[in-house]
Amino acid sequence: MAEQPLADLLREAERVLTASGVWGPREDAEALAAHVLGLAEEALKAEYPVPDDDASRFRTLVARRADRIPLGHLTGRARLGGIEVTVTEDVFVPRFPTELLLRWGLSAIERTENPVVVDLCTGSGAVALALAHARPDATVHAVDLDAAALECARRNAAERAAAGDRPISVHQGDVTDPALLPELDGTADLVLANPPYVPVGTPLLPEWGEHHPRQAVFAGDDGLDVIRHVIACAARLLRPGGGLAIEHGDAQIDVVPGLLAATGAFAEAEGHRDQENRPRYTTTLRKAVS
Repeated sequence: MAEQPLADLLREAERVLTASGVWGPREDAEALAAHVLGLAEEALKAEYPVPDDDASRFRTLVARRADRIPLGHLTGRARLGGIEVTVTEDVFVPRFPTELLLRWGLSAIERTENPVVVDLCTGSGAVALALAHARPDATVHAVDLDAAALECARRNAAERAAAGDRPISVHQGDVTDPALLPELDGTADLVLANPPYVPVGTPLLPEWGEHHPRQAVFAGDDGLDVIRHVIACAARLLRPGGGLAIEHGDAQIDVVPGLLAATGAFAEAEGHRDQENRPRYTTTLRKAVS
């Protein structure tokens, strides 16, 4: 069987992905190569001989990435908080800003023993599972309405439990339902949410505007259709002093704090930015009942 040096394939892929406008073309090429070869990315060596069959599979995936199919949907995997989960075309692929949300959540419960955590709009379950991985003493609940997302989350939950992490509870539920998880009213130490938040009609890169499920991306004319309900739900679920973090975009940075204040339930909100200095999430604490 003929073989080709990995270095040549990576250079070729980088040119193709650069020409198609993919950000991080070298990183994506290496991720796809590692996926095809069954290696960790750090184990890739320039001189590695790639059999023709694998080279063909690699080029096929590179072509699909050049068509702006999300990388996670091509590899079927995504990383968050030190774990790897399955992602399908039916769920949102976790991104770096969600790592920041997760880190804040973990810091908020750092001194809380046996915390109760709720992850709203869980999608693949990545946030809930990463938190359970980092805090084995936590009781974690993950909620989503979409049946396909729940199937993915439950499969990931079973996989992480088999790997030794504490099992989480995955619930089918609607964040707009005022009776969602009534048994947790006033008991949650932390609520995290990465809801859909893009205003309908906003121009997006194809990865997000064309190749992600619309219900995981868009949320009404102002992008707040789901966030409003997340805030109301969190105000009910959180104990006094419990923490809330909501991921959002630029369009909501000046609005979310006002929505939180309007409930009368939360302390002053703090906005946080990502590595590109863009607004990405807002945090607050549940006030004590007066």
